[in-house]
Amino acid sequence: MDPHPESGLGPVLTALARSAVATSFAHRPPGTAALIAAEPEAPAHAAALAKREATFVTLERDGRLRGCIGTLTALRPLGIDVVRNARLAARDPRLPPVGEAEVASLQVTVTVLSPSEPIAVRAFTSLLDHLRPGRDGLTLKDKGGRRATFLPSVWASLPEPDRFVAALLRKGRWPRHLWTTELRAAAWPEGLAAERYGAREFSG
Repeated sequence: MDPHPESGLGPVLTALARSAVATSFAHRPPGTAALIAAEPEAPAHAAALAKREATFVTLERDGRLRGCIGTLTALRPLGIDVVRNARLAARDPRLPPVGEAEVASLQVTVTVLSPSEPIAVRAFTSLLDHLRPGRDGLTLKDKGGRRATFLPSVWASLPEPDRFVAALLRKGRWPRHLWTTELRAAAWPEGLAAERYGAREFSG
């Protein structure tokens, strides 16, 4: 859902992501500049597309995930990041690659992330109490390089904070006892850090 429909940016981003996937099957796919130039409404949003933003692109078909790839840190201009992540999502290594015949039936969602901020907690009870269901994206990471994130949209299927965090621990392959027992009673792992971020989501 586009929380800022008056901006008109959402349709541009989802159209750009869809074009990036559709053209990825060509022998020599067009570059980002060419894709942006082909979007009729892109010039009206040139400043927004040039701003460095972190994005995720999610591809679904008939309610099933077909790919989801993104970045947590703003490294590239928005338009470039969307094209990059859309093409990578179509080849998400966790899933069979998207076929050319699927493109027209894909649901495309572009999520633009706000900068992450640390959550100063050292206990799961505190983390659960600090989270804002439906609003917060959450990243967990440790000193060993393990990292996992859930976008705010995941709250729709995991609305309780304890289930949300436990599922993220499972996704990140932290020790099984953390996500199979009462989380509030679990000890906080040494070196674990939590960060949250907001997001603007555009679907089309």
